[in-house]
This record gives sequence, C-alpha cells and structure tokens, in this order.
Amino acid sequence: MDRIDTMRAFVQVVQEGSFTRAAERLDTSPQLVSKYVSQLEQRLGARLLNRTTRRIHLTEAGRRYHQGAQQVLSDLDDMESQLGDLHTQAQGVLRISAPVSFAMHHLPPLLSAFKQAHPAVDIDLQLNDRKVDIVEEGFDIALRIGHLKSSSLIAKRIAPVRLVLCASPDYLEQHGTPKHPEDLLYHHYLHYSYMDMESVQPLQKSLLAISNEKRAMVSNNGDVLVETAIAGAGIALQPTFIAGAAIKEGKLRVILPEYEPEPLGLYAVYAHRQLLASKVRSFIDFIDGFFGEPPYWDRFE
Repeated sequence: MDRIDTMRAFVQVVQEGSFTRAAERLDTSPQLVSKYVSQLEQRLGARLLNRTTRRIHLTEAGRRYHQGAQQVLSDLDDMESQLGDLHTQAQGVLRISAPVSFAMHHLPPLLSAFKQAHPAVDIDLQLNDRKVDIVEEGFDIALRIGHLKSSSLIAKRIAPVRLVLCASPDYLEQHGTPKHPEDLLYHHYLHYSYMDMESVQPLQKSLLAISNEKRAMVSNNGDVLVETAIAGAGIALQPTFIAGAAIKEGKLRVILPEYEPEPLGLYAVYAHRQLLASKVRSFIDFIDGFFGEPPYWDRFE
C-alpha cells in the first residue's frame, strides 16, 4: 500500500469529517478510503480515529500524525509545484485570513488587481479578528496586525499601522480637549476589546484605567467605535486605516498626538516551508508595497 495514498486518505477524512465525503473528494469509494486508514493504523500500530455512527474523533496519536502528515503532504505538493506548471504560473485556490475592518476597507482593490494579474488563482477570503492557526485551519496566508511574537511562521511586514486617539469636534466642544493622558480619566472611552492594553505607554495606561472603572463602551469592531466617535459619544483609539478618512473630512480630530503609541505593523504570515507555492509567493510579492509608503490611509495631514 502506497504510504502517500494512505496519508492523503487519512488527512482527507479528518478534513471532511466522514469517510463518504473524503471518498467524494478523492474520487474513490468509501470502502477503499476506510481500507487505507485501517492499513495505516496497522502499519503504525496505533489507533488514529475513533469511529461512531455519526462522527469520527481523532485520538491523541491521530492528532500528532495528522499535524505531521499535513506538513509532509504540503511540502510534497509544493515540491511538485516547483517542478511543474505552478513554477511559472500561479494557480489554484489561495486561502487568506484577514482582519474584518482592514479587509472591508482596503482588500477589495488589492484582490481585484491581483486576480487580473493572476487569473488562474481563485481567492478564498475568510474574515476574522481572532488569531487563526494557519496550519491547523488550512490557510495559505494570514494578514495580521500587531507586534508579532517569535514563532515558527514567516512574517513579511507589509505596512505600518498607526493608532490615533480621536473624537468628534462636537464631543470636544462639549467635554473639552484633553491636554495630558491623565485628563482621559474624565472622558468617555470607546474601547476596542481586542486591543493589546499591556503596553506601559502613558496613553494606554490612562485608557486602561478608564476601562477598569467600566466607564467605557466596549466593542470588538473598530468600525462601530469610529462611527460612535463620529456621533459624539466619546474618544476612540483606532488605527488610521479605519479613522483616516473621517479625520481627513473633519468628522474626527486627533488628540494628544504627542503621545501617539508606537506604530503596529500589518504582516503577511505564512507557514515556514522550504519550497513556497507560487500562488503564495505571487500574493506576497503583489501586496508588498501595494498600499504605498506611507500607506495611502495615512495621507490626511
């Protein structure tokens, strides 16, 4: 029995959640897929799946083997791609994970231009502000914003991400303009719940104090907070890729600019592979520099 065939059958069963759907994807019979998995378990001397009438569950050995098998098959596919047609022409499905607000504001023009340049690549874009596991969840690339910690993944810095404290002119007229971070304690703060507030910078410390007193509105979406700030409900600390247009139009004013936090970064993150699929390499090359230097959303001053 070919080891690659049994490995592909097992990975497909785990991905699809059933032998029948795995067989459909592999264009074979459920009986043959089941045979492959059984022979794989016999060769390894370990049970990989617990089967019930409705579901399958990975054992501890199955989880370990699945993670390694995914990487082996991915490396094999990449190697064949390098030696075949994919070496010269990017093609296939490119799965991308991206933050919701950034994607809504800035990815459509990029993806449209990328598709025109690489018509053989299909895009599967999933929007989520949580940190996805790109290997476990099957993504080719994840766009992430922040200060990235060291990991086994490769991260390509695409653009700086400025954070500015801003409020509407009406709000500032009614409540006054803060002159120092400590003045923020007397204001209404519109808090982004995914914001990294562990920084020791004065601005974040003051904003965290407001949050701890529960005087803040909290949301996990920056667009909602920016629109709420425009409506005059409080002060928001938001990236300029969301707030920049409103600042340029005078709907929001930047306050305490001298205490602006250090910029974050927009990164393209992908698995550490010796051979990189052409579709991934093409996208990384395409997005690098696409937004300009400085990025166009920062040209409001």
